[in-house]
Amino acid sequence: MESYFDILRACPLFHEISVQDLSSVLSCLGAKVSSFHKKETILSEGEPARYVGIVLSGHVQIIRDDYFGNRNIVAGLGPSELFGESFACAEVLAVPVSVIASEAVEVMLIDCMKITHSCSSACGFHQQLIINLLKVMAGKNLAFHQKLAITSKRTTREKLLAYLMLEAQKNRSNSFQIPYSRQELADYLEVDRSGLSVIIRKLAGEGVIQVNQRWFKLLPSPSSPEISPDHSWW
Repeated sequence: MESYFDILRACPLFHEISVQDLSSVLSCLGAKVSSFHKKETILSEGEPARYVGIVLSGHVQIIRDDYFGNRNIVAGLGPSELFGESFACAEVLAVPVSVIASEAVEVMLIDCMKITHSCSSACGFHQQLIINLLKVMAGKNLAFHQKLAITSKRTTREKLLAYLMLEAQKNRSNSFQIPYSRQELADYLEVDRSGLSVIIRKLAGEGVIQVNQRWFKLLPSPSSPEISPDHSWW
């Protein structure tokens, strides 16, 4: 497990837990590491929620498919990020999403009950883990509302610009790379891919953006200065 300590120290679940205590923490939690190939399912829709997952390497996507088979990317996650925590804490009997490896990944799985319930040894770190878990879920709730604000826009153009402005804010720069391919971006925005491509070309032609595959740059108008750390787009 020591080879993953740098990643785990960056994981919000282990905030304020020293590296010296990590081995004991992981042993108490019964943490296990599993590997998955690209496009392999880590958690399937309809399964009971039990585990909190931590991405150790690679990237995963949280996917929701509707009745007609349309795919919606709820979120993309990379190393040190968590998935499944809200469903596991709520003891959901059938998870409404799937977690898919978008490339070869390693993930750590922890039984949520071992986080929220003290063990027989009464380890002192459980209270900190619970506090950290609550903070993670609060942050995920904010992210959900941000995405809802994007996808509730009326047009593909409005959705795309809202998303790009949020990414610019996150990166504190007008120039940034997004984590999605064109089809994945369409799935995230809940729009048609061909329509999205048309809008991207139009925005580039109008001088609103520059784009090269996953790289975007928002071009400021005379009334829109370059993004700086104290300038908020949201």
